[in-house]
Amino acid sequence: MKEIKPEELADNTFKLIGKDWMLITAEKDKQVNMMTASWGGLGILWGKSVATVYIRKSRYTKELVDSGDRFSLCVLPEKFRSQLGYCGKASGRTEDKVAKTGLTVEHADSVPYFAESRLVLVCRKLYVQQMNADCFADKAKNIVTECYSDNDWHTMYIAEIEKVLVSE
Repeated sequence: MKEIKPEELADNTFKLIGKDWMLITAEKDKQVNMMTASWGGLGILWGKSVATVYIRKSRYTKELVDSGDRFSLCVLPEKFRSQLGYCGKASGRTEDKVAKTGLTVEHADSVPYFAESRLVLVCRKLYVQQMNADCFADKAKNIVTECYSDNDWHTMYIAEIEKVLVSE
């Protein structure tokens, strides 16, 4: 992997996050876990390059992300689509998803990521807030009813992108 600056990213972020998907990856007590995400964003906030991700309160990965200051976002090549699908359905609470997927854990500045990634964003949390019904400005679209009927709310994480790694 080679390091580039965030502004050197050539990917279309709508495709990158919405279609290619990413693995939100974190570690606690030497246990690495990941979950597939297709919601998020990249941009500038507070004069910093940032990533915004959303994790439901029921997800085991949330516990790992909450336990530390840093996590990674890993984008894998298309040939790993089945592993990405699996990571979006299985729970690391009940099984070792890293072992099941056969992905290889590496670390950048003590933050776990996967060697098979084509792109890795090493992130440091700046802001964390749980979403709630009262904050939705657009009441007409019924986002609350459609997405949160089970009260499994997302927590929003805004994180500074400390390092960008791309496959060579």
